[in-house]
Amino acid sequence: MNDKIRELFPAAKNYTYLNSAAVAPMPTTAVEAVALQLRDVSENGSANFNNWVATKNRAREIVAQMLNVKSEQIAFMRNTSDGFSTVANGLKWKTSDNIVSFAKEFPANFYAWRRVRDDFGVEFRLCPERNGRIDLDEFIGLIDINTKLVSISAVQYGSGFCADLERIGQAARKVDALFAVDIIQAFGVMPFDLPAQMIDIAAGASHKWLCSPEGCGILYLSDKARERIKPTLIGWISVENAWDFEDVEQKYKPNALAWETGTGCSSLFYGLEQSAKLLFNTDAEKIKNYLEDLTDYLCEILPTENYEIVSSRKAGEKSQIVCIKYGGNLSPTQITDQLQREQIIVSPRNDRIRVAPHFFNNQNDIEKLVKNLPS
Repeated sequence: MNDKIRELFPAAKNYTYLNSAAVAPMPTTAVEAVALQLRDVSENGSANFNNWVATKNRAREIVAQMLNVKSEQIAFMRNTSDGFSTVANGLKWKTSDNIVSFAKEFPANFYAWRRVRDDFGVEFRLCPERNGRIDLDEFIGLIDINTKLVSISAVQYGSGFCADLERIGQAARKVDALFAVDIIQAFGVMPFDLPAQMIDIAAGASHKWLCSPEGCGILYLSDKARERIKPTLIGWISVENAWDFEDVEQKYKPNALAWETGTGCSSLFYGLEQSAKLLFNTDAEKIKNYLEDLTDYLCEILPTENYEIVSSRKAGEKSQIVCIKYGGNLSPTQITDQLQREQIIVSPRNDRIRVAPHFFNNQNDIEKLVKNLPS
């Protein structure tokens, strides 16, 4: 978005880095914060333990502000998969229930529900992809009075399709189903208001658009979800007074914090705090608009005689991810390998090439990519 932001990301100097949908580089401020905590442990042991906890809670507060929820509704997990798995494990299922989702969801938002289908005989209804899109009329048409949970990604990893979450949330609310959203491909580059979008469960992680270390999974549970889902993976900090080691019959915490089991990797939260602050202060709406303009520019200059734009570019459906198909005889992996030899980083995804710029990218990056695409 500007040179000051770009200077914080050494990867932007070393590469034409257009792969934040896989792993985003970390800013130097986050790297320095991680190193600071590790150095603290090396030099002081546990003397500053309370500072580590305070940093984790500040990171939680920033995440909550970015989602417009209460901090006690946010639990830190290891990753997105843990979030959805603990939800699936904590619900009571009947064979008459059904789950509604999308056929090409990323596996983190699939395997937990597949296990429910296989173990409990629950119907798993999957809406197909239609020309890089999800037909929301078709998707919502799968929801009925027996739907217990609806799950979808805010932005699809394999197409960049951006779902109308509020519309889906309204449909789920009408039948009293829980609405779960994989936010990992949008959190950090799009504004969220989870209560307004009627989202009951959100799972994501830190290493993509949040530009943070791997290992900080995020789970949001609304009050309604908390009432219906039991914590099934629990530990010593899941209870109301974790430091009272003698009272082993005490109650679990009455909010999402009951889903946190024990000591985590404190240094990661130091990095998350710094990266989240950078994104929060830059403003998600501004980032979203900037990246829409940047990806519009890619679509404008892409040689369409050789490349098909798979991603919807309609208002309300486009995102910061653009997936393209090559019309020649090279596979996506062959093309991405060829680009990497030119220090250009993008990802092959199924039969597509995925281009995913972040707020440290600029038009020069897009032009270099297009210039080096095979004709």
